[in-house]
Amino acid sequence: MSGLVPLEGGTFLMGSDDARSYPGDGEGPVRRVEVEPFWISPTTVSNAAFAAFADATGHRTAAERFGWSFVFGGLLPDDFPPTRAVASAPWWRLVEGADWRRPEGPGSGVADRADHPVVHVSWDDARAYCDWAGLRLATEAEWEYAARGGLEGCAFPWGDELEPGGEHRMNVWQGTFPQGNTVADGWLGTCPVTAFEPNGLGLYNMTGNVWEWCQDRFDTDPHAGRGPRGTGGPEDGARRSSRGGSYLCHASYCRRYRVSARQGLTPDSSMGNAGFRCARDAV
Repeated sequence: MSGLVPLEGGTFLMGSDDARSYPGDGEGPVRRVEVEPFWISPTTVSNAAFAAFADATGHRTAAERFGWSFVFGGLLPDDFPPTRAVASAPWWRLVEGADWRRPEGPGSGVADRADHPVVHVSWDDARAYCDWAGLRLATEAEWEYAARGGLEGCAFPWGDELEPGGEHRMNVWQGTFPQGNTVADGWLGTCPVTAFEPNGLGLYNMTGNVWEWCQDRFDTDPHAGRGPRGTGGPEDGARRSSRGGSYLCHASYCRRYRVSARQGLTPDSSMGNAGFRCARDAV
């Protein structure tokens, strides 16, 4: 179990009835859920760890096969040529040649970001890594139980204040999105996987930094396909769940840097703010 944190499981209050959440995300209603004991990584998978997997297996990610991925425009140089943007989120730019090894496209690299989370990985890529490592992705219930860090009913892994005592506790957008990031928390893009203080269970960056793929299919009904312990999940559906928000989250448009926040993405989705961490059953 080297590198994983054992969690004893138990019952906890999952979800949120916060009026500032997003109804279409299916965070509520709050319900009591039980999770069995399990193990989880204290961090998201880093570039260094993913490189070991890719070198050992020859795995090519979805972005590598497609030949492009989505990059946040604010990370591109001012003279970067115009490329297609996402209509509903024009700050996302389609960049030819962007992938996990070249997060901002040709000319970029991860040599100085070995300890940052791997990005531009799809749910399928995350599953391939987990299979190679003898692990799996966490279920949504496991992920939220872990993210809460032993606290109940709080918005963040450390409590209800976003910046208690003026202290930054996670990597999210600072300033006015998307034009100006003050970088008050120290980071414009991703930060190292062990940046900031861990939560009460010893887990780092459960909110902010990168979205984390979970095992479950996504449904806006939190009860869909789930047993009495909240386990399982929808048996059908085109999207997979991801949790935790990212370095692009900001209260003005995406207050999803909370432990109850969730979104659904197709399993081949690839972008510069999505990664994953691993889990496994207790033995």
